[in-house]
Amino acid sequence: MNRYGFEGKTIVVTGGAGGIGVECGKLLAAGGAHVHLVDVRADALDAAAAAVEGRVTTHVSDLVGPEACAAAIAAAGGPVYGLVHLAGLFEADPFDPAVQDVWDRAIQVNLKSAYDMAVAYDKARERGTKGRIVFTTSIAAGRGSPDYTAYSTAKSGLHGLVRSLAKKFSPDVLVNGIAPGIIVTRMTTELIQQRGNYVTDGTVLGRLGQPEEVAHVIAFLCSAGASYVNSQIIQVDGGTVLR
Repeated sequence: MNRYGFEGKTIVVTGGAGGIGVECGKLLAAGGAHVHLVDVRADALDAAAAAVEGRVTTHVSDLVGPEACAAAIAAAGGPVYGLVHLAGLFEADPFDPAVQDVWDRAIQVNLKSAYDMAVAYDKARERGTKGRIVFTTSIAAGRGSPDYTAYSTAKSGLHGLVRSLAKKFSPDVLVNGIAPGIIVTRMTTELIQQRGNYVTDGTVLGRLGQPEEVAHVIAFLCSAGASYVNSQIIQVDGGTVLR
């Protein structure tokens, strides 16, 4: 059964080869969308496209700079209804003034690329319909992460971007964000191994999240069912306890 009704709509998913990206692609395609997956890893992108049943196209890009982001959108091949920006980098911060590369990468990959993708989307978006943008922030933006200062800062910036663009694009595009907790993906493998039961004990549900649980929230935000949801940051974290 088609739960979301995306027939005839093109939705761009960055970070499309990641765990959440693949599950998101599956749901959007099942709803009838043309899913355009963008990722920096060509081999993983091929595997992701194979896992998504339906109309799917791909584009390899690191999304560094306005030109790369514009090219990623253009590669979808036509007007774009929705942008789901999952691309990001989770990297420990040495907190050393002599080592600035971690900070620079965190801001570029997690924040600036979101701005550049939004600009590119605005130029190529489908007119005559209510478009959608969903950004991916993190619970680290609200609670902080002592070993990931640059990452936490960049993700916090996305909160401001969501609220600014929700006003800027209103009423033509609804802009929201999701703030996942610790989800079982390739990105969080090392963190889960390091912290063990601490990460599961910190949630009300007492377990880690799965990629498909985040993907369902994204699909909802892209759907007609979310027509009165705008400028929100929705936490998908199993009820994380701040401690």
